[in-house]
Amino acid sequence: MSYFNEHALELSIMELFQDEGYLYLQGDKIHRERSEVLLVDDLKQYLYNRYAKDGITTNEVESIVFSLRTISGTIYEANKTVYKLISDGFIFNREDRTQKDLYIELVDFDTPENNIFKVVNQFEIEGVEKQLRIPDGIVFINGIPVVVLEFKSAVKENTTIMDAYTQLTVRYRRDIPELFKYNAFVVISDGANNKYGSFFSPYDFFYAWRKIEADDKEMDGINSLTTMVKGLFRKERLLAVIKDFIYFPDNSDKDLKIVCRYPQFFAANKLFENIKQHIRPEGDGKGGTYFGATGCGKSYTMMFLTRMLMKSKFFHSPTILIITDRTDLDDQLSKQFVGSKKYIGDDTIVSIESREKLRQELSGRTSGGVYLTTIQKFTEDLQLLTDRTNVICISDEAHRSQINLDQKVKITAEGVNRTYGFAKYLHDSLPNATYVGFTGTPIDATIEVFGGVVDAYTMTEAVRDGITVNLVYDGRAAKVTLNQDKVREIEEYYDKCAAEGANEYQIEESQKAVAHLDMIIGDPDRLRAVAEDFIEHYESRVREGATVAGKAMFVCSNRNIAYDLYKIIIELRPEWAEKKVCPDGVELSEADKKDLKPIEMVKLVMTRNKDDQPELFNMLGTKEDRKEFDRQFKNIKSNFKIAIVVDMWLTGFDVPALDTIYIDKPIQQHTLIQTISRVNRVYEGKDKGLIVDYIGIKKNMNLALKKYTNFESEEFEGIEQSIKIVKDQLDVLGQMFYNFNSKDFFEGTPKQQLDCLNRAVEYVQLSEELELRFMAAVKRMKQAFNLCSASEQITDKDKDYIHFYCGVRAILFKLTKGDAPDIAQMNARVREMLEGAIQSDGIEELFETGKHISVDIFSDEYMDKINAIQLPNTKIKILQRLLSQAIDEFKKVNKIMAVDFSDRLKRVVDEYNNRRRDEAFANEVLDDVADQLAKLLEELKAEKDSFKSMGIDFEEKAFYDILKFVARKYEFEYPDDKMIELSKRIKAIVDDKAHYTDWSTREDIKANLQFDLAVILDEYGYPPVTIDDVYKEVLEQAENFKKYAS
Repeated sequence: MSYFNEHALELSIMELFQDEGYLYLQGDKIHRERSEVLLVDDLKQYLYNRYAKDGITTNEVESIVFSLRTISGTIYEANKTVYKLISDGFIFNREDRTQKDLYIELVDFDTPENNIFKVVNQFEIEGVEKQLRIPDGIVFINGIPVVVLEFKSAVKENTTIMDAYTQLTVRYRRDIPELFKYNAFVVISDGANNKYGSFFSPYDFFYAWRKIEADDKEMDGINSLTTMVKGLFRKERLLAVIKDFIYFPDNSDKDLKIVCRYPQFFAANKLFENIKQHIRPEGDGKGGTYFGATGCGKSYTMMFLTRMLMKSKFFHSPTILIITDRTDLDDQLSKQFVGSKKYIGDDTIVSIESREKLRQELSGRTSGGVYLTTIQKFTEDLQLLTDRTNVICISDEAHRSQINLDQKVKITAEGVNRTYGFAKYLHDSLPNATYVGFTGTPIDATIEVFGGVVDAYTMTEAVRDGITVNLVYDGRAAKVTLNQDKVREIEEYYDKCAAEGANEYQIEESQKAVAHLDMIIGDPDRLRAVAEDFIEHYESRVREGATVAGKAMFVCSNRNIAYDLYKIIIELRPEWAEKKVCPDGVELSEADKKDLKPIEMVKLVMTRNKDDQPELFNMLGTKEDRKEFDRQFKNIKSNFKIAIVVDMWLTGFDVPALDTIYIDKPIQQHTLIQTISRVNRVYEGKDKGLIVDYIGIKKNMNLALKKYTNFESEEFEGIEQSIKIVKDQLDVLGQMFYNFNSKDFFEGTPKQQLDCLNRAVEYVQLSEELELRFMAAVKRMKQAFNLCSASEQITDKDKDYIHFYCGVRAILFKLTKGDAPDIAQMNARVREMLEGAIQSDGIEELFETGKHISVDIFSDEYMDKINAIQLPNTKIKILQRLLSQAIDEFKKVNKIMAVDFSDRLKRVVDEYNNRRRDEAFANEVLDDVADQLAKLLEELKAEKDSFKSMGIDFEEKAFYDILKFVARKYEFEYPDDKMIELSKRIKAIVDDKAHYTDWSTREDIKANLQFDLAVILDEYGYPPVTIDDVYKEVLEQAENFKKYAS
C-alpha cells in the first residue's frame, strides 16, 4: 500500500486547482534559466494579447519585464512596490514619444479569462550562493508567482504546518528571496490543517479560509482544503483578493502586510453591494450594519471597504466620512487611515479637529477625500455640512453614545440647552449621504439609522477560527462581599438596567441607582478584601507562569473607588509603586532601552479632574503622559503590568498580551462585551482570556453573550471546569506513575531532583503508547492549570505534582521534537532548578540541536558527550535524531552510500521500537541499540570524511562510489587511481550539462550527456561490460545532487 505522504498531498491539491480551471505543469518540464522565477513567456504573451490593439512593440514588452525584474530594495520594499503595480496598474511611456502613454495592468481584473492561470509543482530555483530550492507548489498569474504553497505530510505526527511556515519564512526567505518579491500570500498545508497568510506575518496570524460562499457553514479539517481552493483560489475570487484585499501602509518599520481573512472579504463585499443598492438619490441611504465581534479586525474591514468604494467606477470617487466614538483623535484608527493614502488611493485623508474644519473641507469639494472625526466633534451643531449624494458615512461604534432621535432639554444657569441623538445630527448635517454602521454590539436603534445587518461575524466564530481566544469566567464575588443583602441590591440594579436602548431619563435614574451602589462597592472593608484577594490571585498566576506577560487590567466603578483601591494595593505592596524600566531579570535589547521608560508596576489610568486631590492630580499626568502609559503598557518588557481603570481603555484599546481582566464595576450589556473583549486577542503562548468577577456580572454577561454573539453557553468555560480537568489529569498521571518512586523530586537536593526527573523520562519511554498518553495528559493539565492556578481547590501537593509532570514533559518534549510552537510554558520553578544541572550534564546542548545539524556533531568531543549520557532511552532518542538528520544531509550529495546507511538505521530503530514492555528485557535491547547507533554514527563520520584523503571533493566522491559499486556488481577490477581521475571528469561533464532547470526531462540534453559519458568512459577503458548501467547510475546520482536542496 502506498502512503499518503507530502507528494500525494501535493498531487491531490494540484487536482483541486485543475478543477478550478488552472493549467497544471511540472516545473522540470518548463524550459528556463534556473535563477528565473517569472514565467517570462506567459507574461509576454499576456501583454501582447492585452495591448495588441495599442500596437505594443517587442521592445516595450521587454522593457516592462525588465522594469519588474529590476525592482530592488529589501524583500518587503520590493514586494510593496510590485503589489502597487499589480493592484493599481501604472502609466507606461511609449517607445514612440508621439504616441499616448499606455495604462498597463499586469493582471486583467475585469475579465478573468484574459489571464493565464497556472499551478506548478517541483519548480526548481537557484538562489543565493547557487542554493537550489524546490517549493512544493506555485500559483502563477500571467507568469507572475503570486502564491507559494508548502506541504507537510498529514499522516506524520511529528511534522506540522509550523515546519512548512519555517521552511517558507526562514529557509526560502534566505535562499530564494527573489520569488517572494512577487508574492501575494503563502499557503501552508498538511491536508487536515490548511492556512494562508502574509509572508511577513507571524505564524499566529495564519488562518484557514473556511467558506466557499458567504452564507455557507464553516468547514474544518480535510474539508477546509477544498474550501480554501474553491473559496480563495477560484479565479475571480483570487483576483479580487489581490486587487483590493492586500494592504501595505504608506510607511512601516515592522514590515506590515495584511491579507484579508475570509470574514473581512465577505463583509466588505456584502456592504459594497448593499451600499450600491441603497445609495441616494435612488436608494434610502441605509447602507447597512456590519456586526463583527470585538477583536476580529473591523478596522481593516473598514479599510478594505473604503478602498473598494474609492476605486469603484460605479461610485465615481465618493467622499467618505468616518465617525468614531473615541474622544482622542490620536487613536489607532485615525493613524491607520491617515497612513494609508497609497492603498486607499486618495491623497486627502485627514483627521478633522472641529466641525467647522469639516465644513470648510467639504464646501469646495465635489468628490473624493476621506475624513475622520469623532462623535463629539460631529455633534457640535445641526447646520448643513453638504447636501451631496456621493457621500458615504461610516460609523465605528459612534452610535454607542447617541443612538436615538430624542431631544433632551437641560435647564442650566445659562439658559436652556438642547441636545439630540446621533441620528438627528447625521440627518440634518448630511441629508443625502448613505450611512454604514460597524458595531460589535448591535442594538435596535442602530438598525434604525444604518439599515439591517448585512453581515455578522460572532465571537463564537472568531474563537473557532483562532482569530480571538476563548474567555474563561472566575467568579470571586462571594469571597469579598461581606453582606449578602448587598449582593441582592446589586442584582436588583442589574434587573432595572437590563432594558437596552434606555433613553436619557432612564439613564439618569440608573445613575442615581449607581450612586447608591457605589456606596456598597466602595465600602472600605469590602475594598480591602478585594485588594487582598486580587494581590493573592495575581501573584499566584505570575508565580505559576500562568500569564504570558503578567499584564492585567482592573476595572473600578468610579474615580474615587479606583484611587482608594490603588492606595490599599500600594499599602500592601509598596514595591509596586517603585519606578523601574523593567522587572528584575528581564534582558533588554538596544531598541528596548530606547523604548522603555522608568514606570511603576501598577498605575491608575484616568483623565484628570479639576477637583482631584493634588497627589491624584499629579499621578494621573497630562494627555501626553497618558500616551506614554499606553505605549509602556503595550510593551511586554515594561515594568508597567497592572492598569487600574474606570472608563478609559475599555474600548478600542488593544494589548494582545493582556490575558486577565478583573471587574469590580456594574456594566451594561453592550459595554460589557467590549470590556471583556480586552482579553480575547491572540498572542503567542496565550491559551484563553480570564475574566475575574468581583461584583457578580455572570448573569448579565450570559445575557449579553446570548444577545450579541449567539454564543453557546458551553463555549464559555467556568473556572470550575478547569479545576476538574486538572484534578482528573493528576489522577490519570498518578495511575501512570503508580510503579515509579518520585520521592527524590519532592524531598531531595537539586541534583537528586534532576536525577529523579531523568529517571522519570526513562520510565515514560518504556513504551511508545505510554509516552504519547503521558504527553497528552500533561499538556491538557497545564493548559487548564494556567486558568485556575490561584484556586484554593488546587492544593500545594497538587502543585508539586504538576511541576514534576511538567518538568518530565519539558525534557521529553525537547528530546523528541526539538523546538515547536505550542510548547507548554514550563513552570518557572522547575526551569530554574533544571538549568544549571542540565547544562553541567551536557544534555542541554544536545536538546538544542533543533532542526538543522552542524558538522561538528561528528567531533570526538561531541561523541564523548553522547556516550556520557547514562540514560539509554534518552541517548537513543538523541542518536536517532542526529543520525536521521546526518543521513538526510549526506543523501543530498551521495545517494548510493546514504541509502545503505538509511537501511541500517531503519533496522536498528525497528529493533528499538519493537522492544517489549518487560523492563529487564528492554534494558538489554536498549544498551545494544545505543551501541549500534553510536557505531553507525562513527561509520557515517568516517565515510563522510573519506574523500579528504583521496584528493577529491565531496561530490566527486559520490561518482567514485558509483564506479566502485558497478565494478563490485559486475565483479571486475579497475585501478583505484584511474577511478579517482575518472570521477573528477564525470563531475565536470555533469556540471556542464545540468545548467538548465529542465535538463533532466530534456531528451536532447540527456542524449548529449550520455554521449559525452560514453566517450569519457571509453577513453578511460571503463568498464568491460555494458555502459547502460553505469550511465543509469551516474544520471540518477547527477539528478539527485543537482536538486538536493528542496
